[in-house]
Amino acid sequence: MAGRNPGTKLELGWISKVHVNRPEVVRHAEQIKKWRTVKGNWQAAWLLKAVTCIDLTTLSGDDTPSSVHRLCFKAKHPIREDLLKALDMHDKGITVGAVCVYPARVTDAVNALKAADCNIPVASVAAGFPSGQTPLEIKLAEIKLAVQYGAREIDIVISRTLVLTGQWEGLYEEIRQCREACGEAHMKTILSTGELGSLANVYKASMIAMMAGSDFIKTSTGKEVENATFPVGVVMMRAIKEFYWQTGYKVGFKPAGGIRTAKEAITWLMLVKEELGVEWLTPELFRLGASSLLEDIEKQIFYHVTGSYPLQHDLAMA
Repeated sequence: MAGRNPGTKLELGWISKVHVNRPEVVRHAEQIKKWRTVKGNWQAAWLLKAVTCIDLTTLSGDDTPSSVHRLCFKAKHPIREDLLKALDMHDKGITVGAVCVYPARVTDAVNALKAADCNIPVASVAAGFPSGQTPLEIKLAEIKLAVQYGAREIDIVISRTLVLTGQWEGLYEEIRQCREACGEAHMKTILSTGELGSLANVYKASMIAMMAGSDFIKTSTGKEVENATFPVGVVMMRAIKEFYWQTGYKVGFKPAGGIRTAKEAITWLMLVKEELGVEWLTPELFRLGASSLLEDIEKQIFYHVTGSYPLQHDLAMA
């Protein structure tokens, strides 16, 4: 692996003649939905892999220090200990990939994880999340504050206007400055793909984000009407593959928003494996942005171990 993506100079030639065959992409996405899921021990293994790639998220207006503390406890203990023992996985250190909160709650998350003697990174949304309709100076200040508070990952959101009006130089410069403001913190760039108008724009925005130094590209904020979809995922992963061929740098992928079931999580993992390869099936290069997904995964693992679905009190921390 060549290491962290340092970005490249802006190469508009990479996107100047982009054409996306939408009917073919949609057809492929429909086939993905019909893929047969794995069963038995294989399913349990895929689900535990999905757990390690989850960015366990709370982005609510009523978040409090106590609710963030509870989220961090669940991040360290995502699956009940007795279920992991039954799978002989209790000593494998299975945790989620990160805890994601608003900047104002970063300190709460950092302190909770430190008290739990846990090294799970804290991610923070920033840069005018979720609309992106914030002056660049304010976006940069928010990023720097989140890093100062202890965030090791920053999920920025782009200004969709720059994509919709074809201001690619402006988009590149905005993302580049955000990357600079992140410092050592890894940056995930949210494209808000449901608001970009076309799959061609999704591809172009993906490439620009990677040229500007993004460590990950992410589908959505989770607040849009349309969030992570398989057609968008295919296009973004093809862009990641092209960028890797051109530069030798691996950029991560994060679908987010609307991913609620264990079956969907496995399908996303399988799609990443098919499009990018097994090297991307690690928390360093693949994340699932979700708040309720873990609950369904734990239910499915409970069923796999016990043969019955849990009652409400069986998974009290879900």
